[in-house]
Amino acid sequence: MSSEKRACLRYTIQKGVALMTSFDIAHQRLLNQHIAGAPFEKPADVVQWLGAVQAQDYASAKWALGLRLQGATDAAIDQALADGTILRTHVMRPTWHFVSPADIRWLLALTAPRIKALSAYYCRRLGLDDATFTRSNAALAKALQGGKQLTRLELVPMLQQVGIITENLGFVYSIMRAELDGLVCSGARRGKQFTYALLDERVPQVKTLEREEALAEFARRYFTSHGPATLQDFVWWSGLSVADARAALDMVTSQLIHEVIDGQTYWFAIPAPPVLPAKDLSQTAFLLPYFDEYTVGYTDRSAVFDPSHTHKLDSRDNNLLSNTIVLGGQVIGTWKRTIKKDAVIITPNLFTPLNKDETRAFAAAANRYGAFLGLPVNATF
Repeated sequence: MSSEKRACLRYTIQKGVALMTSFDIAHQRLLNQHIAGAPFEKPADVVQWLGAVQAQDYASAKWALGLRLQGATDAAIDQALADGTILRTHVMRPTWHFVSPADIRWLLALTAPRIKALSAYYCRRLGLDDATFTRSNAALAKALQGGKQLTRLELVPMLQQVGIITENLGFVYSIMRAELDGLVCSGARRGKQFTYALLDERVPQVKTLEREEALAEFARRYFTSHGPATLQDFVWWSGLSVADARAALDMVTSQLIHEVIDGQTYWFAIPAPPVLPAKDLSQTAFLLPYFDEYTVGYTDRSAVFDPSHTHKLDSRDNNLLSNTIVLGGQVIGTWKRTIKKDAVIITPNLFTPLNKDETRAFAAAANRYGAFLGLPVNATF
């Protein structure tokens, strides 16, 4: 991307359409996702703003929140999960996500039917049908009632007692079904083990959104926090059908502006006033974790990555869902961490060599991650 496109976004608004003299998708996404610009104060604020944060890799998901917070620590994210101000459950695509307690029920109402349909084939292969899930849900409800928070190892024998096969992913699909049915959600971690709790005991019932209200809120939340983005991006991220995603977007277009670039229509929120960084981001670096919303939140990642570097990615991570180094909004490499007792070692895999200013920017980003973990950083090149 040219230095001109790394300049601040400048535009006027006429009849809901953005007329841009210098439009930088990646730059604006950094700002809208609060990777750059004003940080949030609480983990719950990040999760609610983004709508949901992919969280199957728990350590990475904690940093996804931390890099959007002011002075956050790894322990603070653990505490938020323990307190229940954020929850971790199956809600989209389907995999674990952090979600807000205020949002979990209307999100599940929108997404659970699609996830159940997508997983039906695998459930049949495991011998899991609706009657089986009725038994497993009843067993889980009985085991967890009264505020209990139990680990997988504690729940497995209780499911086995009612004839549920827990081997070969049987437990995984049984607990996921209970999450999708709104029966269970995350409890506090016990050491390094996750626990499960009853959703109605963890999150008191509140008035939820009607379906059309929920669709509109889902779209508004996504395009406000992830924009500029396309309808296809929203379909991928949300897991909704194309028809539902299009209907959701149609409900909020009056609150958005759009720009057509290379035949693609990008939607994003109307800033009032436009939120621009105090300094140029072209020499600002960020270490993003696995499955960060900056990459996983879009089906088309060409705005942030030069495909000529694809061969330099780890073959397992050539979809850009690995730990990435971002400079000026562009993915310029990947990184790995090794945590020792007295330090965290960060090893970058750079697509091209860094100059002195870029090296300093990388070091600053690495030190910020070290501060999050409470460890000094040893960055090896």
